[in-house]
Amino acid sequence: MASPKEYQAKAEAQFHKAIKKAQEAKQAVSQYEAAARATDEKTARLRALRLAKEAAEAIAAAEIKPAEKKPAARKKAVSKKPAGAAADG
Repeated sequence: MASPKEYQAKAEAQFHKAIKKAQEAKQAVSQYEAAARATDEKTARLRALRLAKEAAEAIAAAEIKPAEKKPAARKKAVSKKPAGAAADG
């Protein structure tokens, strides 16, 4: 039969193993949360850049469209009546 010291040593080993597992789990969770936070921050930064780019492109497109839509200066159409038609009247 095992002595009480052996039981105590075994219990302490199990206890230290459980503590070590808990610390590793806590560290893993904090690493996971840090990675998730970094991903969220990067996503937010890239989204802001994309939205700013799209807004700038929209403004540029709005400035270009009116310039393209301006009609060329129209020349007044002069009706050409025969010279004799005005004299007949």
